[in-house]
Amino acid sequence: MIHKFTADKIYTSIGPALSDHVIVTDEKGKILAIDALSDHDASSVQILEGMICAGFVNTHCHLELSHMKGKVDTGTGLLPFLKKVVGFRDIDQDTILQAIQDGDEEMYKNGIVAVGDISNKTDTAITKNRSKLDYYSFIEMFDFLQPTMTAATIAQYQEVMAGQSDANFNRKSYVPHSPYTVSPDLFSFVNEHNQVGQTISIHNQETPAEDELFQKGTGGFKDFYDGFGFSLDHFVPSGRTSIHYAVQHLKPKFKTIFVHNTLTSREDVLAAKTWNDQVFWASCPNANLYIENRMPDYAVFLDTDAKVTLGTDSLTSNWQLSIWEEVKTIRKYASYVPLETLIQWATINGAQALGYHDRLGSVEVGKTPGLVHVGNNGEVNRLI
Repeated sequence: MIHKFTADKIYTSIGPALSDHVIVTDEKGKILAIDALSDHDASSVQILEGMICAGFVNTHCHLELSHMKGKVDTGTGLLPFLKKVVGFRDIDQDTILQAIQDGDEEMYKNGIVAVGDISNKTDTAITKNRSKLDYYSFIEMFDFLQPTMTAATIAQYQEVMAGQSDANFNRKSYVPHSPYTVSPDLFSFVNEHNQVGQTISIHNQETPAEDELFQKGTGGFKDFYDGFGFSLDHFVPSGRTSIHYAVQHLKPKFKTIFVHNTLTSREDVLAAKTWNDQVFWASCPNANLYIENRMPDYAVFLDTDAKVTLGTDSLTSNWQLSIWEEVKTIRKYASYVPLETLIQWATINGAQALGYHDRLGSVEVGKTPGLVHVGNNGEVNRLI
């Protein structure tokens, strides 16, 4: 069966928005043609108000934490937030698994087609094996900068890697959690156990205390580690922001997604781009507001022609799992970012970051991107 769709605007993600055009697909959503509306009998076309674009790509999610929705207070800052998350124990496994399934279904309903998902456990594997979404599972490792913990950390996460989903188009790789939680030896493991062209994800510059630790060796993270009995006596600050520690220890042979980037400067972006021409910057504005009540300076990324992607983070730090809601938040607080640019961030940039751009991310003949309709009322609906 052939389907035909048009709307006030069609955002292709690879060129200017189209008006008075028709997208022709087969029954599976593969795009067969993009034609002028005048070339088709209007009665054969589904005519919609608003816009059509490719399905959204969520480059940063923690699906396994979906059961913690509403359990952590907003606006506390990252360190109190982390303490609260770590403190939760003895959650019923059936509750966890149901919340994971519900989160997957919520993302599908909200027009998301692919997800970069942080995995510290294998809890999400069952859902990912049968999901309608494509998942790139990031097996996230951390040893809290403690060399004595590195070997045990590696053994723990090798089991997670073996148990995570690689069904259908799903992919997976080892990734470091953040500069402030990963030792040089653990970075070496990540470098050695991923292949050229795989994608790496790492949390980056989410709170002032992170940069302070690397610049001065002081601040909230030192106290945070002391509270868990971890010594940082061996840690030598570099005098530079935390991202420099990450690029020093990661090899530039991977696509690399820096996540959050709330405090990332122009100099940081340029340093990362000099290090690796396959760098992406995942922004999760609603999570940034939820935790730190601040957002990145998006002008920094526009001015440096950086490749930005969008993520939702987890339901621990967000009110919903919707990339369109992330777009709306940026439009509200940083209205200087053009909508066409935001659509690119939400679609093709994310697809490129996860390596799914051959099928997803743009409205192009031959792709099956999961067309999404956003009505003038802001409601998101999947078309096919």
